[in-house]
Amino acid sequence: MSEIKTNMITLNNGNSIPQVGLGTWQSKPGEVGEAVKTAIDDGYRHIDCAYVYQNEEEIGAAIQQKIREGKVKRDDLFIVSKLWCTFHSAALVRKGFDRTLKALKTPYLDLFLIHAPYGFEEGTEELFPMGENNMMRCSEVDFVETWIEMEKLVKDGLVRSIGISNFNAAQTQRILDVCSIKPVTNQVECHPYLNNEKLLRFSALKGIPLTAYAPLGSPGKPWPSPDRANLLTDDVIVTIAARHSKSPAQILIRFAIQRGVIVIPKSTSPKRIEENLDVHDFLLSNSDMAELMALNVEGGGRRAFAFENTKNSKFFPFNDDF
Repeated sequence: MSEIKTNMITLNNGNSIPQVGLGTWQSKPGEVGEAVKTAIDDGYRHIDCAYVYQNEEEIGAAIQQKIREGKVKRDDLFIVSKLWCTFHSAALVRKGFDRTLKALKTPYLDLFLIHAPYGFEEGTEELFPMGENNMMRCSEVDFVETWIEMEKLVKDGLVRSIGISNFNAAQTQRILDVCSIKPVTNQVECHPYLNNEKLLRFSALKGIPLTAYAPLGSPGKPWPSPDRANLLTDDVIVTIAARHSKSPAQILIRFAIQRGVIVIPKSTSPKRIEENLDVHDFLLSNSDMAELMALNVEGGGRRAFAFENTKNSKFFPFNDDF
């Protein structure tokens, strides 16, 4: 990969992923394309997308512009997307995938994830089919069925790697017990308030690195949190940042890197996009790491994404300890 400015992580199938990528959730139309172009110019080669973000058309156009300009070739990039919950049945996996592939204007994906272990009611264009009591209308489709169909995308040469997202350890093991192609990563919320250490250790033993979404705590998420604590203004993190003459965001990204976690901070600010990649010229000390690990709240008490309205699914992942 040309002009890459981050470490590479070798996945269990031999493919490599840039450890720092650009997250695109909540990146608005009219902004996300510019963010992607800025990121590519700054040296990002890993772009994290999802059908449900509803911005893949603009991301695809931005990527194509950079390819036409000669800034990158397609093979320089690591493009990730996710199968949405309304496409979990075997008959619909390819349909969900094709929508993403068409939007991103690429002949293949580097990585395709099951966005969550639970499925939603199918046969609807609603992204979030809501039922009674503000709960999702969940399907009974088993994610094992989904996974087996995902493997066909690899065998057909449409996807180079496949993985999972928001899966707990037991759900991950269910995939491992039946798969012919192992998941290469599990993308989960991961930051000092929710360090997911038990899942990280389990996954490492299985050869499945974690990818951290919301590594900065997702301060801009559009719903209230029961705990308003903000990682970017946390006294411990601010103090460590001052010690290293870095921003709190850079400390949080470095925290993930030193734990061997792939990390996808989101921003549309050119300054912050550049800053979020400038995290390879310093090391957090053992005492820094211990202070950050001590911020963890057991039981997911500071989870930014609890997905409470999917608790009616038998595949809801957060009832388990990890």
